[in-house]
Amino acid sequence: MVTKTVVSVLDDIDGSEGAETVVFSLRGASYEIDLARENLAALIDALAPFIHAARETNGATAVRTKPARRRADAAEVRAWAAEQGLEVSSRGRISREVLERYSER
Repeated sequence: MVTKTVVSVLDDIDGSEGAETVVFSLRGASYEIDLARENLAALIDALAPFIHAARETNGATAVRTKPARRRADAAEVRAWAAEQGLEVSSRGRISREVLERYSER
């Protein structure tokens, strides 16, 4: 006796056959949806202007627990840290601790 199992991937929007799984992320959450050719094209068309303006990443996703803040000017942070008596190098990265204290001021 021979058994043949056929798996069909159906479009999650309209139930049509021949769908493929699409994975995407937004605001730190990852999503997966099965889309056939027509709905995949619609998704790509809808996202095209955003993709064109965006920066491509290496695939790693960052989870943000707080809303993004304006990046502080390094010279401004260094000057503030010096006024507070905090040690901060004149070049390179500013420690997370100093940046957090600066943002809480």
